Amino acid sequence: MDDRPAHVVIVGGGFAGLWAARALARAPVRITLLDRGNHHLFQPLLYQVATAGLSAPDIAAPLRRILRRQRNVEVQMATVSRVDAQAREVELEHAGGRRRLGYDYLVLATGATHAYFGNEHWAPHAPGLKTLDDALELRRRLLLAFERAEAATDPAERDAWLSFAIIGGGPTGVELAGTLAEIARHTLEREFHNIDPARARVRLVEAGPRVLSAFPEDLSRKARRQLEQLGVEVLTGAPVEDIDARGYRCDGRFVPARTVVWAAGVSASPLGSCLGVALDRAGRVKVRPDLSVPGHPEIFVAGDLAAVERPDGRPVPGVAPAAKQMGRYVARRIRARLGGRAVPDRFAYRDYGNLATIGRMAAVVELGAWRLSGVLAWWFWLLAHLFFLIGFRNRLVVLLNWSVAYWTHQRAARIILGGDDRSDRD
Repeated sequence: MDDRPAHVVIVGGGFAGLWAARALARAPVRITLLDRGNHHLFQPLLYQVATAGLSAPDIAAPLRRILRRQRNVEVQMATVSRVDAQAREVELEHAGGRRRLGYDYLVLATGATHAYFGNEHWAPHAPGLKTLDDALELRRRLLLAFERAEAATDPAERDAWLSFAIIGGGPTGVELAGTLAEIARHTLEREFHNIDPARARVRLVEAGPRVLSAFPEDLSRKARRQLEQLGVEVLTGAPVEDIDARGYRCDGRFVPARTVVWAAGVSASPLGSCLGVALDRAGRVKVRPDLSVPGHPEIFVAGDLAAVERPDGRPVPGVAPAAKQMGRYVARRIRARLGGRAVPDRFAYRDYGNLATIGRMAAVVELGAWRLSGVLAWWFWLLAHLFFLIGFRNRLVVLLNWSVAYWTHQRAARIILGGDDRSDRD
């Protein structure tokens, strides 16, 4: 009889993968956690790194450190290129080459990336924001734009460098647009001789009829009003037709803008496509109600890679709380199978509401029947994000940085590193 503990392979150290690993801490299993990077990233604050409010270590922590006291888990830095469901193996790529790793249970939680809706040639001109590398590249571009405007001698070129476009009116786009407007009007005040940063034009371009479409209409209207009070030009019902190095085309009109940011869509990790099961339009795996893959009860998919419906037919949103809940649920399923116990055969998502910050003392919050906007919503957003950050040090550093920014309008990470052809590094 084989007395070895079951081997659980978890692919992805984001919210779903990490919460699954933690929930299996006392289970009689051996866990291998695989990730391309060595850190867990608190994605809801990634835009703060992109806009120089925080540094990378403030919102990320090494996976090995987070799990250092969990004896049944091993962390490996590697890329999973393929899943062989029949052989119950994953194929790894790492510094030492390629190899295969067997599993008894597999948890795929590799998240999502940018989706340009078939216009992949836009990517070099309109970077998205999903990883720390993305944030550092975007921070470099945003800060360099003001430097290039300062050095420009042609008025049209100067205006193009001072023109910023955020494509997509979801939470990420709203947060970026509001923060960028604050940087231009307050943080950079009186720092340049040839330009007035406050003259920068920040446009938020949304193809749909309103920003923050996942929120109730009244909060969406309040969010738009708060953005406009910060100086952001909000364009709705305006799908982008083309993007190049000089700017973008919208409603048949070309708008010169040397800095364009993509926040309009996401596509699931390509790893789901090798399972040989149905995918939705965004490439997410259509899982069973218990988050397992049809035909393979030993494989689970969680987080942004999973296409899950609620009992009323609405999709489970791709947000951090949903990913955490999926990770914990998958761990419960695995523990129950090992112990021969029953567990609910349907994942039940608990919706704790929506939050989005717009700028200094401006935010919107939806908590069931409770709807907040303005200062109260901003304080709630701040406390909620501090609470969910991993580690006491991260919370303390973020709180100090936010306190300084609140009283001085200054941003702690405004250092440009690297040339125009490569990303900077903290």
